[in-house]
Parts: sequence; C-alpha cells; structure tokens
Amino acid sequence: MERRFEFRKEELMADCHVSPTVFRDIVPRLDKFAEPFVECLRRPEQQEHAHTYFQGLLSDVQKKNAESIAYRHDQDRQGLQTFIGTAPWDDKPLRVELTRQVGKALGEADGVITFDPSAFPKKGSHSVGVARQWCGRLGKLDNCQVGVFMGYASHTEQALVDMRLYLPQDWANDKTRRQECGVPKEIRYQTRHKLALEMLDEKGHLLLHAWVTGDDEMGRPAWFRRDLSARGEQYLLGIPSNTTIRDLEGETPPYGGRGPRPKRRFEQMRHWCQSLPEEAWTRVEVRDAEKGPLAVEIVKRRVVAKIERKIGPEETFVAIRTADEEGAVKHDYYLSNASPDTPLEEFARVATAAHRIEECIKRGKSEAGMADYQVRTWRGWHHHITLSLIATWFLVGEARRGKKMDTSHHGSADPRTFSTDPAPGLRMRHSRSNQPRMRVPTQTQRACTILSPSST
Repeated sequence: MERRFEFRKEELMADCHVSPTVFRDIVPRLDKFAEPFVECLRRPEQQEHAHTYFQGLLSDVQKKNAESIAYRHDQDRQGLQTFIGTAPWDDKPLRVELTRQVGKALGEADGVITFDPSAFPKKGSHSVGVARQWCGRLGKLDNCQVGVFMGYASHTEQALVDMRLYLPQDWANDKTRRQECGVPKEIRYQTRHKLALEMLDEKGHLLLHAWVTGDDEMGRPAWFRRDLSARGEQYLLGIPSNTTIRDLEGETPPYGGRGPRPKRRFEQMRHWCQSLPEEAWTRVEVRDAEKGPLAVEIVKRRVVAKIERKIGPEETFVAIRTADEEGAVKHDYYLSNASPDTPLEEFARVATAAHRIEECIKRGKSEAGMADYQVRTWRGWHHHITLSLIATWFLVGEARRGKKMDTSHHGSADPRTFSTDPAPGLRMRHSRSNQPRMRVPTQTQRACTILSPSST
C-alpha cells in the first residue's frame, strides 16, 4: 500500500473510533432533556408514558411502535397504545417548545427554513389520509400517507421542528372516514403549500433565518412563491425540470424595424443548460464533507418562467450541477426572488442546506422510529410523529456532543445549553449583498432586494 493511502487509512480509522465516555450517563441526559416537553402534559401517567416512549424510540427495538415499546419495558400495551392513539393530550405545545429549542441552539441570522413533503407507505385504506399518491420512498404512485415537514438548517446543524399531515380532498370530504379516524371538525382540505405557509406563520418568528427553501414540488406553483414574497420572505425553491424559461440576459433576435422588439423564446431549462459554454459554470465549495470539500458547479440568470402556461414575475434562475462517484452528472434547478447580485456561493450554500433536511427525515425514520407507528387515527399520527421529532432532536444533541474535540466533556445534552458557535471546518458566509436578518413579526429593513410580487 502506498504511503499516502496508509495515512488516509489511519485518518479514517481514527474517525471510526468513539470513546465510551461519549455515551456515559446518556439515560439521565435523556430524562433531563425530556423535562420541558413532558411538562406540557398535565396528567402524571401521561408524563410517565412520554418518558417511556422517548426511551423506546431511542432504543434498539426493531419496530418502534407503542406495542413493541411497551413490551420492551415489561408494560401492558394498552396503556401506551391509548396514550399515543386516543388520549386527548395536545401535541402542539411540545412542537412549540421543540422549535424554540432549535432556534435557540442552532439559530443563525442567515439560517434556512426548509419545507419537504415525505411519504409513509401504508397498506389498506383505513389509516387517516392514506391515498394512492406519489411515494418518493418507493419511487412510484402507491398507497401512503404524506407529511409536510418544516426543518431548520444553519452552519452548525439541522433539525426538524414541525409537520402537518396532508389530508387528500376525497378524505376531507368523506364524513364517515373523518369520524372513524377522529379528524377534527375544523380541519379542511389544504394543499401542501398552504400547510407549509401555516407552519411558517406560526413558527417562523422563532427561527432566525434569511431564506425559505423547498424541493421542486414546493416551488412549482407561482402563487406559492408570490405568497412568500408578500410575507417578506426570501426564497430559493426547486422547480421541475420541464419548466420553461426566458433568459432576460441573453442575446435577443435581431430587430426587423417594425412592431415590438422581439424577445428570446422560452426553452426548457435542461436545453438552456446544455447550450451553455463550459466557462459559464463556476465551481464553488459549499461545505466540508467526509471525503473532502463538497463542490458544485453553478450558474445564475435573470429570467421569467412559464409553468402550466402561466408566465411568472422576473426571478433569478439558478442551476447547479454535480457529478457522482461514477461520473454521472445531475442538474438541480431553482428560482429565487433574491437580488441578482447575490453571490453564487450564497445560492450554493442555501441549496445544500435544503438537501440537508432530507438527512433529518432519514435520521428520524431510521433511528427514531418516525415511520414505525401502527395507528390509524389523526390524533395517533400527530402524537407519534411529534415524539419522534423530539427524539430525533435529542440525537442531534448527542451527535454534536460527540463531535466536540474533548470527548471527556460530560456537560448536559439539554439543547437549551448548546452553544451556537459553528463546528470546526464550517465556513461562515455573510455576503454584503445578502445580509442576514432576523425573522420577527415586525417591519424589518432588508439589505438584499426582494422582487415585488406580480400576478401570473
């Protein structure tokens, strides 16, 4: 083996070593961590069930549902199943506390709020909200429930803070199924975008942020982008690959001397990107990764987009391309209302932050039982997912604790005590043309120009 590879092997082996002290006193830390959440529950038996459920979600139980967790703790399953499935405790205050903790521990003025729908495959049709719809986990249309998740990312870490269960229109209009699954009377059909705006209005002020992001499903409708602009939000939203754009910075056809001056034609984004010369792309390092600096190639233009035959306002179009280990090139496309002077590095950073929220969902499903529930009711789904989000937040704190240079530190893992200092190796960027700001429910001055919303 060459000497340079031996050095790399030694580095990798060192990274794999975790001191046993990192895990010392983890159960007492979990109990202390859970205190502000269980205090939201009024009855002592509910508080006790919450502690049990947290321990079960973070245990090595294969299926982390109420029945399995009860058996793990030598308890009768009925008590824990009732606590999750039908007990009338309010889960909203727990998520408010979760958001407050995440905002305090991770909050940075140029933070990123991300919305990401995620599907839960389900057999049958009796569980609340189950319908034949797109399931990203399976890569096809299938029976599933869909939750719209709200996440937050800063230079320090990322975490999920809230969610909404998407109730398809046929479910919302079916009185019998609503009654069987305990859907509250005040719940009406809302698009996934309306659910995202609802979460933003309720909890956005608890999270320092300068950006709102989402995938191409969230960025597709122009009205959603307009509504974000109307709220004073700066967005970078993914858009479908079949979106057509008109490049406002490119050469226009020659003028014939009569009538209005011709404009560039609309063309699909992928064809537009393929026509660019190589020098149009700029290589940008967005963050440090396990295998070295994570770099992307990026380009931006002022455009108007046409989606479903509707022409939107002037926006900044951002295309990012990456290559995997096998050399296959992937393109991601975005629209933003940020100033055209916003640096490419900032657009790349925000786009990467949006993808990091997907890691949070994967962590929740794989390590905190987010997808392991066996409940059919509206209340049961919200109870389980809420407790799973909180358990995932505990894992974030433990991971941050383990990354500290001094692993002998045994300070509390309570997120309220976390420092907001960035982890080593993470670059802080505060561009002059895109100054960070605090989202507060009052009028604020913005250094980065946001385009005025216009009708489509």
